Amino acid sequence: MRPVSSVSQLSLFSAGARPPQPGDLAGLLCGPGQIVRFGSGDTARLSVVLADPRRAPAVVAACVAVGIDAEPTVTGSGATAVRTTFRRDLVGLARSWTRGAVKTVPSGMQLDGAVLRVWMVAAGRWDGRGVDLLLDPHAPQTHLALIAAATRAGIPPARSGRGTALRITGNRRIRRFVELVGAPPTGLAPDEWPGAGAGADG
Repeated sequence: MRPVSSVSQLSLFSAGARPPQPGDLAGLLCGPGQIVRFGSGDTARLSVVLADPRRAPAVVAACVAVGIDAEPTVTGSGATAVRTTFRRDLVGLARSWTRGAVKTVPSGMQLDGAVLRVWMVAAGRWDGRGVDLLLDPHAPQTHLALIAAATRAGIPPARSGRGTALRITGNRRIRRFVELVGAPPTGLAPDEWPGAGAGADG
């Protein structure tokens, strides 16, 4: 494996290129996150079930960074999740990501580094050769649109795990991914985040 060099110039679409904003939490919805509106629809709640419960503090921190309080919880099945309360400032995200009660990817979505970083924090895995970004198995209608968004971002993925994740491999693609998402957040071990190495060019 060859090391991924540090990024010499901040990309316009990198996670650190602008201040954090609530729309960055779309990264949770790229993965298995859900958003629901309450009553007349003037408030919404965001939640995500985590494949790795150790990620809960980092996901909570990502929410707090954009001014959205969240807390870890345990689902009825015993899984660890992070969820917000019902909030007015999440309604815009809910409108963008739902059609009726169906989760959908906004048309022409721009997958920038901030959104991609939240997706990686909540539902990403790095195995030393590639990144797996988990998809929502309950929303297969979102998968092709997310492949298109990742491709537009310069990280064209393949499917893995019977279509349950986007797989990003190849030295150039991993370099681009690292450029977009930045350094690992506090609380994640270095070997859980890309940057130390990548696979062959491709």
